[in-house]
Amino acid sequence: MSAPSRRVFRFAPSPNGYLHLGHAFSALMNFNLAREGGGRFLLRIEDIDRARSKPEYEAAIYEDLAWLGLDWERPVRRQSEHFSDYAEALERLDALGLLYPCDCTRGDIARHALRAFSSEVGTGSREENTIRHDSNDQPPDPDGALLYPGTCRAKERSPAREILSKGGVALRLDMGAALKLAPANLTWNEFGAGAIPAQPERWGDVVLARKDTPASYHLAVVVDDALQGVTDVVRGEDLFHATGLHRLLQHLLGLPVPDYRHHRLLRDTEGDKLSKSRMSRTLRDLRAEGAAPAEVRAMTGLR
Repeated sequence: MSAPSRRVFRFAPSPNGYLHLGHAFSALMNFNLAREGGGRFLLRIEDIDRARSKPEYEAAIYEDLAWLGLDWERPVRRQSEHFSDYAEALERLDALGLLYPCDCTRGDIARHALRAFSSEVGTGSREENTIRHDSNDQPPDPDGALLYPGTCRAKERSPAREILSKGGVALRLDMGAALKLAPANLTWNEFGAGAIPAQPERWGDVVLARKDTPASYHLAVVVDDALQGVTDVVRGEDLFHATGLHRLLQHLLGLPVPDYRHHRLLRDTEGDKLSKSRMSRTLRDLRAEGAAPAEVRAMTGLR
């Protein structure tokens, strides 16, 4: 009987700012779980957004993690060095007839979504319409953005590679067509909860690539995890619902399915999650103030 394979964990920050305590918490949790179970710990640099990624932030990631006492396998996977992997995934989805070009702006989407909702409201009773309008004018996706109303879905379709080479457009997933190729009981395994229904339809026709970004986060993360052999995805609870979309993409692309564990988020005194956009105190700030690695670990509640 062969020995069981080692579990593989990863921490995958984006180099668009300095790491804060929330990052330290997630990195430490992955590192500790890998170490406790005799598994592997990987570091991935998610720099697919070249406009926002900076070399100084990437260098700081390595410095901060090493200062905390973490070690990881080399070489580090950098998304910017693997655009061909994402292009191959897009071509596989395109061959299934699941991609279409979209040149709608955010303003276009808002106008079309409102028009589609108004038309739909007109088909129901006054009582039904009042309830629906008062509760939610236009249902959002799990991230709170307006669902794309499918304005460009019926337009003529061209090969994905040709579409991206022209620029100025996005490639969207035809969710209705994709769902026809997936089992109705699509689930993922969540630590402590078991099988969770995926419900990818909640995301609508999501963007999977743009001219200036060869793959969205959703597409890149499933491709990266598969190619790196990740068996356990341990990340913040803010990505819980995104896992449903990731499960659909894994199914369509024939990729292995990791186990998932979505951990709590560290929050500030006002209850907001720590984030780069809110200018949360960084690990560099804490180091400059004289904090020791053990003190920072204690702040996260991990050792």
